[in-house]
Amino acid sequence: MKKRVLFPAILLAIISLMLVWYYFFKEVENTTITVYPTRGQFNSTVTTTGEMQAESSIDIHGPANVRQARIWQMKISKLVPEGTVVKEGEFVAELDKSEIAEKVNDLQLSLEKTESQYLQSRLDSALTLSNARDELENIKYAMEEKQLIMQQSSFEAPAIIRQAEIDYEREKRNLNQKTKNYETKVAQAVAKLQEIGTELSKHKSRLTIYLKTMGEFTILAPANGMVIYRKEWNGKKITEGSTIGAWDPVVATLPDLTSMKSVTYVNEVDIQKVKVGQTVDIGLDADPDKKLTGKVATVANIGEQLKNADSKVFEVTIKVNEKDTTLLPSMTTSNKILVAAVDDAVFIPLECVHSEIIKDDNSEKKITYVFKANGSGVIKQQVRLGLMNENEVVVEKGITIEDELMVTIPEDADEIEISYLNNDKESSQ
Repeated sequence: MKKRVLFPAILLAIISLMLVWYYFFKEVENTTITVYPTRGQFNSTVTTTGEMQAESSIDIHGPANVRQARIWQMKISKLVPEGTVVKEGEFVAELDKSEIAEKVNDLQLSLEKTESQYLQSRLDSALTLSNARDELENIKYAMEEKQLIMQQSSFEAPAIIRQAEIDYEREKRNLNQKTKNYETKVAQAVAKLQEIGTELSKHKSRLTIYLKTMGEFTILAPANGMVIYRKEWNGKKITEGSTIGAWDPVVATLPDLTSMKSVTYVNEVDIQKVKVGQTVDIGLDADPDKKLTGKVATVANIGEQLKNADSKVFEVTIKVNEKDTTLLPSMTTSNKILVAAVDDAVFIPLECVHSEIIKDDNSEKKITYVFKANGSGVIKQQVRLGLMNENEVVVEKGITIEDELMVTIPEDADEIEISYLNNDKESSQ
């Protein structure tokens, strides 16, 4: 009796399970997603990621005369944190002074040595010229003595008179010669002192420059503002421990936060669509609720290869319309550049659009189509496309807003014939 009751129950349970499995999976397999075209304004945009920057800023420079001090690289030993608000004249950075301090010490030693040489030359010249002047005085006395002897010998024999004249002339020539020698020694002393004096002046002037430059190694803010670290050519920020060059000794900037721009890069495929003056919707990653607007200010004519980029990109600058002091440099922005718009357009999701290569008279053509519900069936309807954005595309010909379109591809898609535009297999591309 129990077996008779148990067997029909088991059989009924199996049949129920089979029915549930059949209807459930059959419904899943036959599930299709359909949409209807949308009519209205269609916007074609180019979406990029950018970085907020100030349109203008004041550079915070290091020493201005560092090249005259023959220093070509300077290491930043101290630097205030980025974002610090400073007032004019407040401390911003400190450069390593070890190299210039060594130069100052060497120059001071050279200066002391040159000053000693100058003093010694003056003393030597004074002594030499003093001896030369004494010698000239002695020769003058000797010449006067010879002159007296010559005068007294006027009553002597002719030979004695002649000898006295010769002695006088000899002393006279000697005086002339010593006078010329003295003038030469004076000129030599003056030239030597001028040479050492010139070298001394050079050392003093250079030491003045070195000391002034060393004072400028302590960098102060040239104006009120927020300190923003400067970026090097490779995009790396100049921070504490970085090295700056003598030709461009900028350690940081003070941006004007009342006028901002977003700098972005557009790939070479989309750059032809971007023009100066186009409107832009700007979003901030740091504040998704804040919406900004802007306009394309500049578009680069030459592309560049950025690091880790597969293709060339073109720099585009977008001026932000709003004045908002909460906007800070280096903030990441999402930019939607409106490159084209149609006021009254019929558009559909990109997922509805498919393409196929067909052969016609020994040639191949690419056609674009959609799967459209047609009564109790589905047809492939060729369409002509227009503007496209990231999610949707305008359909210029082939469908109406009443048509029901399939997002999913039917199982028998390969067996469905294509309904061509104008019934002549005209390609929409």
